[in-house]
Amino acid sequence: MADPSTYRPAPGAIPTSPGVYKFRDAHGRVIYVGKAKSLRPRLSSYFQDLAGLHPRTATMVTTAASVEWTVVATEVEALQLEYSWIKEYDPRFNVKYRDDKSYPELAVTLNEEYPRVQVMRGAHKKGVRYFGPYGHAWAIRETVDLLLRVFPVRTCSNGVFKRARQVGRPCLLGYIGKCAAPCVGKVSADEHRALAEDFCDFMAGRTGNYLRRLEDQMQEAAAELEYEKAARLRDDIGALKRAMEKNAIVLADATDADLLALAEDELEAAVQIFHVRGGRVRGQRGWVTDKVEDVDTAGLVEHALQQLYGGGESVPREVLVPALPEPAEPVREWLGGLRGSQVDLRVPQRGDKKDLMATVQRNAQQALALHKTKRASDLTTRSRALQEIADALELDSVPLRIECYDISHLQGEDVVASMVVFEDGLARKSEYRRFQIRGFEGQDDVRSMHEVISRRFRRYLQEREQTGEWAVPEEDDPDTAAGGTRDEEGRPKRFAYPPQLLVVDGGQPQVAAARRALDELGIDDVALCGLAKRLEEVWLPGEDDPVVLPRSSEGLYLLQRVRDEAHRFAISYQRNKRSKRLTAGELDSVPGLGETRRRALLKHFGSLKKLRAATVDELCEVPGIGRRTAQTVAEALSSRTPAAPAVNTATGEIIEDGAEQAAGPVAAAPQTAPSQETP
Repeated sequence: MADPSTYRPAPGAIPTSPGVYKFRDAHGRVIYVGKAKSLRPRLSSYFQDLAGLHPRTATMVTTAASVEWTVVATEVEALQLEYSWIKEYDPRFNVKYRDDKSYPELAVTLNEEYPRVQVMRGAHKKGVRYFGPYGHAWAIRETVDLLLRVFPVRTCSNGVFKRARQVGRPCLLGYIGKCAAPCVGKVSADEHRALAEDFCDFMAGRTGNYLRRLEDQMQEAAAELEYEKAARLRDDIGALKRAMEKNAIVLADATDADLLALAEDELEAAVQIFHVRGGRVRGQRGWVTDKVEDVDTAGLVEHALQQLYGGGESVPREVLVPALPEPAEPVREWLGGLRGSQVDLRVPQRGDKKDLMATVQRNAQQALALHKTKRASDLTTRSRALQEIADALELDSVPLRIECYDISHLQGEDVVASMVVFEDGLARKSEYRRFQIRGFEGQDDVRSMHEVISRRFRRYLQEREQTGEWAVPEEDDPDTAAGGTRDEEGRPKRFAYPPQLLVVDGGQPQVAAARRALDELGIDDVALCGLAKRLEEVWLPGEDDPVVLPRSSEGLYLLQRVRDEAHRFAISYQRNKRSKRLTAGELDSVPGLGETRRRALLKHFGSLKKLRAATVDELCEVPGIGRRTAQTVAEALSSRTPAAPAVNTATGEIIEDGAEQAAGPVAAAPQTAPSQETP
C-alpha cells in the first residue's frame, strides 16, 4: 500500500487550467482517469487525510504510485479526452458501463440504386436510414414482414439480387408479393426508391396520412365494385395497424428523444435507456456497473452519456436525464458537436415526458433488483474466496490477479501450454495466452512448466528493463502472437502486468520447476502454488506437506475453477494443433503454394498420384502456375516417398489415391494404438 504523500505534486506545480489527469500504480498501469475544470483544487483534494476520503477514493490513492495531467483549452476538450483515455486504458477504478452485446437496428440503404431493408449492427454508415435500436433482431423482422405487404422493398443481399438479374427470375418474395422485384424490371429504380421512401416515412411516424389515403382508395375500389382490390387494401391497412401496435405512441408530438434513468445504491448502479423516435419507443437497453469510484447521480449520468454516444450512437434532438451533469454546458456542447446541431439536454418536469421518465426509472429499479438477485451472493462469495486463499497461503493481501498455467500434449507430441488470468475472481479472457513448447521434444511436464514460466516472466523483465516502465514487445516473439500491443504510456501489454498469485496445474515437481524459473530470473514478489488433481491439494514451494483446504471452501472452489479453465484452454489449443497436423496434405508444406493454387492443381490432375507423376511442362498448363512454381512443386513431390495407402476402416479395403487424400489421410496404415491426452 503506497503513501500518497510520496508522489504528491509540489505546491504550485499543478496548473489551474482545465485538464485530464491519470493515476498510475507501481507497474505504470493507469488505474484512474478524471477531468477537472481546474486541475489544482481537484488534484489537491486527493491528497488530504485518508480518513476524510471516501473508502473507494482512499483505496485508489493508496494503490497509485504517481499522478500526471494534461492541460486542455476547454471543458469540452477535457470531456472528449477523458472518454478517449477511459476507452484506451480501461482503468480499474473508473465507472464503466459494460454491455455484452450490440443492438440491432432496422436500416434502409438509401445510398444504393435499389434501396434494401435489412438488420444492421455497429457504426452507422453515410446514406443509410436507421430506425431503432431494438432489443431483439426478431422484433425487427416481425415488423418488416408486416410492412413488406404494403411496401414491397427488396430485402435480399447484393449477391442474390445480381443473380436474379442474370437469370431473369425473381426470388420467392417476388412471387408472393413481398418484393416489387426490381431485379427483373417489374418496377423501375425510381418506383422502387419511392417505395423505400414511403417505408421510411411510415417508420418515422408519419402514419396518419398514409392510412387515410389507403382507406380512401379502399372506399373508391368498393364503390366501383372492385372488391378484390378493396379486400387487398383492407388487408394492407390491417397489416399496417398491427405494425403500429408493436410500437405504441408514448409522446403525441412525434418526439425524437432518448430517456435515461438510474437506480443506484452504495455499491452498484443500473442504467436504463429508452429510445423514442417519432413519438414511439423504438428500443431499450441497459447496463449495470459497480461504483468503483465516489460518484453521485450527476456523475453517473455523465459517464452513461459518454458510454452511449461516444461509441458512435446517433444523438437525438432531446436527451432527457434524471439529473444534469455538473457542469452541464460542456456536455451539451459535446453532444451538439456529435449531432451537428443543438441538443436539448434537460430533466423533464411535467407532462407525458415526465411520466415516461417514471416508467424508465421503474425499469432501472427492476433491473438493479434482478441483478442483485443474480449476483449479490456471487460478489460476496468471490470476496470470501479470495480472502480464504490469502489466509491459507499466508499472503500479505488478497490476490486480485491470479495466473494459472497448464501443460497439454498427446504422448509427447504437439506439446503446448496455456496461461489464463482471473482478476477479482472473474475470468479475464482478453489476457489469456498460449505457448508452444519449443525448447525440447518429447514428454516432460516439469521441463515444459519451467520453460513456460521462464518465457512469460522473461518478457516481463525485458519490458521493465527497456524503458523503466513498459516497452512494446518484439514483433518476432512467438510468445506474443496473440493479443494487442500497448505503448510506453503505461497501458498494459501482453505480459507487462505481473500476478499476485501464480498457480500451476500439478504437485511438488511442477511447483519446484516454476519456483526455479522465478529464482533464475530474480523474481521474489510473486506468490506461487500448485493444485494437484488427485486429492485437490495445494502445494507450496519448499514444503513437504500440502495445504489441504476444506472441500466446502470457496477458496478451493475458485482455485479449481482457475485450474479447470487453464486445462480447457490448453486442451482446446492442443487439439487444434493436432487436427491441423493430421489433416495437412503433401502440398501444404510446398513453399509459395497457397490454398487457391493447391485446389487448382488437384482439380486439373484429379489426384495426388497423377500430380506426382506430372512433368514441369504439364504443371505449367494449370492456370496460375508459372514455371518456377511448377519446378518447386515437382521437386517437393519427387523428394518425398508416397504416403501409406488410405484404408476404409469399415470394410478394410484399400482406397485409391484420390483427390480427397491430398487434403488429409482417411486412415493411414499402419495405424498407431489409441492414446489418451495428457493435460
